[in-house]
Amino acid sequence: MTVERARAAAGPSGPPGRPSPSFVRIMTRLTGWRRLGLAWLAGALGALAMPPYGVLPALAVSLSVAVWLMDGAAADLPALRRLRPCFLIGWAWGFGYLTAGLWWLGQAFLVEADEFLWALPLGVVGLPFALGLFYGAGFGAAGLLWARGPARIAALAFGIGAAEWLRGHVFTGFPWNTLGMALAQNLWLLQWAAAIGLYGLTVLAVLICAAPATLATGSHPRSRFGPSAAAAIVLIGMALYGAVRLGPPDPVVTGVRLRLVQPNLPQDAKFRPENRADIVDRYIELSQRPTEVGEPEPTHIVWPESAFPFLIQRDPDALAKVAAGLKPGQHLMTGAARAEEPLPGERLRYFNAVMVIGPDGVISDTYDKVHLVPFGEYLPAPLDAALRALGLRQFVAIPGGFSAGSLAAQRILTVPGLPPVAATICYEAIFPHAILPAAASSAPRPPGLILNVTNDAWFGDTPGPRQHLAQARLRAVEEGLPLVRDANTGISAVIDPHGRIIAQTDLDRETWLDADLPARIVGGTLYGQFGDAAFALMLAACLGGALTARRRA
Repeated sequence: MTVERARAAAGPSGPPGRPSPSFVRIMTRLTGWRRLGLAWLAGALGALAMPPYGVLPALAVSLSVAVWLMDGAAADLPALRRLRPCFLIGWAWGFGYLTAGLWWLGQAFLVEADEFLWALPLGVVGLPFALGLFYGAGFGAAGLLWARGPARIAALAFGIGAAEWLRGHVFTGFPWNTLGMALAQNLWLLQWAAAIGLYGLTVLAVLICAAPATLATGSHPRSRFGPSAAAAIVLIGMALYGAVRLGPPDPVVTGVRLRLVQPNLPQDAKFRPENRADIVDRYIELSQRPTEVGEPEPTHIVWPESAFPFLIQRDPDALAKVAAGLKPGQHLMTGAARAEEPLPGERLRYFNAVMVIGPDGVISDTYDKVHLVPFGEYLPAPLDAALRALGLRQFVAIPGGFSAGSLAAQRILTVPGLPPVAATICYEAIFPHAILPAAASSAPRPPGLILNVTNDAWFGDTPGPRQHLAQARLRAVEEGLPLVRDANTGISAVIDPHGRIIAQTDLDRETWLDADLPARIVGGTLYGQFGDAAFALMLAACLGGALTARRRA
């Protein structure tokens, strides 16, 4: 038997013995655009594991194909010569995964199509194209560690895990549809986020879903069946732990009854400053709807992000009308744009804020959004002047765009009758370990809930609002805090600190939601205390396992 025939019979993971299936041998021999095309398709298939579909086997097939393509690119090549082909496989895989998972971003460009339609390809294709580079770097790192046998699964988990962490932090970060979300949709598996967070779940997702690749390439029973058997044991163990951790329903905070108002206001001409009276009346009417028979009256009202197309802080008549719509003892938490008087020589600054308003009409506390959406709420500084010279602006029609709140000044909202409130606005809720100020855990009164106000009307009836809800729910489990989420439209919900949805609204519906406030988990969670420390240890373990196998190869 020639060397080439022996290599083809053995497959890429061991010496001659059990031949790999023909479809695997075909994949390992692909080169050029055929290899990249299959990687793109495999990545696109993996997006079916994300909300709202949650097809976990799709990610298993996707990552198994990625392993086989990597086998072909890394086989018998010196480490540095593997870097380029492995990088390209990862980039194509990530490009396909993000294109299939984020296509709904195009809906935002259609809201004001006369101004933004030209940019639709940049959002739907350009963003996944660029973000695919992170996966390319991850696959490239895995290729440097690649060795025959099961340890190559650990190499891939290390590469993708590190790449996903970087994607969530570099250039302001965009951790949307991080691979750990594939496990976070099951309530039992979701419980592990309380210990290892989203990025720890990502490492586990890759280890579990890439393990079946060895079923077609192992050279003896242990290397062929061992990884999949271990993955199945881990998955079952995770589910059993999660079932035990869930336990009975969480208690509720006495004396608190929430009303979440979902006005379903469209992002069109109806949402204009000249319609301010009708808009405020709509909010007040929904806030004052009678409760169900036998149910207590709401003590706290929540309105969504950017509830008003005007500055309510500068409109005493509107503020008085809002206050008059509150019953004695009620308090309102609402999203609203806020203006701040400039220093001499500076322009007026605007902030995307959450305000606390009492029945006396006084704005008693405010939180300014820290993590703004690039191109949505502001134009990045290097491009700002050039784009404005061309007559372009960010999606939100604020002169000059929003300014970011000071991270150093980020603080917990004080709302009468509620435990301290950790406020987040829109996509701030997708960032792990960024919900609470650094000093919150050691405060005399730790936070009692996460408040997330948002406006998903930009994305219509697409997977986007459902993915947003799923990621916000994960923050509740990570931090051990209930989540109160109010959307203009999208999905409003009250979620307990174990991730159970207590109540939620339908998408694209004018409605309101009354619910009790679940209590926080006393003592918090491991992830809340230590952040990504467990993820770092998992990443180090994968790196160590891959290096050990590489040295033995």
